[in-house]
Amino acid sequence: MMEVKKQLELTLKASRTLNLLSVEKINQVLNDLAEAAVENTDAVLVENQKDLNRMDPADPKFDRLKLTPERIEGIAADIKNVASLPSPIGRVLSETERPNGLKIKKISVAFGVIGIIYEARPNVTFDVFSLCLKSGNACVLKGGSDAIDSNTAIVKVIHSVLEKHGVDKNILALLPADREATAQILNAHGYVDLIIPRGSQNLINYVRQNATIPVIETGAGICHTYFDEFGDTAKGEAIVNNAKTRRPSVCNALDCLVIHESRLADLPKICKELPSSNVVVYADEKAYSVLKDNYPAELLEKATEESFGTEFLDYKMSVKTIESFDAALDHIAAYSSKHSEAIISENEERLELFRKMVDASSVYCNVSTAFTDGAQFGLGAEIGISTQKLHARGPMALEELTSYKWIIEGDGQIRP
Repeated sequence: MMEVKKQLELTLKASRTLNLLSVEKINQVLNDLAEAAVENTDAVLVENQKDLNRMDPADPKFDRLKLTPERIEGIAADIKNVASLPSPIGRVLSETERPNGLKIKKISVAFGVIGIIYEARPNVTFDVFSLCLKSGNACVLKGGSDAIDSNTAIVKVIHSVLEKHGVDKNILALLPADREATAQILNAHGYVDLIIPRGSQNLINYVRQNATIPVIETGAGICHTYFDEFGDTAKGEAIVNNAKTRRPSVCNALDCLVIHESRLADLPKICKELPSSNVVVYADEKAYSVLKDNYPAELLEKATEESFGTEFLDYKMSVKTIESFDAALDHIAAYSSKHSEAIISENEERLELFRKMVDASSVYCNVSTAFTDGAQFGLGAEIGISTQKLHARGPMALEELTSYKWIIEGDGQIRP
């Protein structure tokens, strides 16, 4: 317990030194880190394999845990992208001069120390550090035991780059992968300014219920795509296949296809490409009757109540038939996690109503939900997808990792 507290003290102290780092120095560190990530690919993959060896390949988290040379190159590209972005710190958000001569500015500042609790996603270690450094924040990472060897290897690479540049390595801390460390970070008053959980709904619920410092919820994505009565079948086929099969283990993957009953005849066409990825479809009664002779029997099951409102994180998808546009809105409202929701329609009135009525961080019109991602939004790598409304919503990147403070300047004024 004392070991974690001591580390938190060191990280808090180191966080203050970030106020003195120039934007140029921060960018140098990030660009060197991108190069170091690629140079150390073999060493990181050796440690990643140790983690993979402990996990069942059939586990939906296996794909998230797995690193490859291509994925590390992608991570490095994201780090360089973050380095190329404008600094979010020190922006003048508002400025005014009062009648008494007081000059008042509202400027963006770092939170200070951000704690991240996450599961088997070692890429998060690189992503979080790059975003926190660029936004002037220190970070305390609490990864899961599933990825302990991968995370340790990645932090070693980051620390070596920080030491090369004379930057206090304690601006990045990796806590032990045990429950005791989780309890400590959730109650780290005075040491950690903000907690961001990334992972399953169970993890997010646990953090929200047990944290006594501010939390921003991210990650859980129960995503729907509504195929409207005015939908284009070719677009539907491409969008549904991409949203479901591109990377089924990530939070922006499609979980439920909602289809207008007048378009049920098009359902086999919409689902045409899914069997090639062995997608199991849980269809309601009407959809099942259409698919039973048009979809592989071994991949088709009748839906139950549990089929809806489930984040599958796997090659699985439910299908819900509705009788009206309003019914589609009702179904999405009932089961959505407010992450990403899509409509496929050629009717502009329907599209506009969907945009107005659907309550989610990201609302798509004739587009795959797979685009909910900081890099795809032009924000650089994101620290998570916020599904709440307070402070930040959707992909959280540099701007969302800042707060603000007021600067008041005068010439001896006193308040009467």
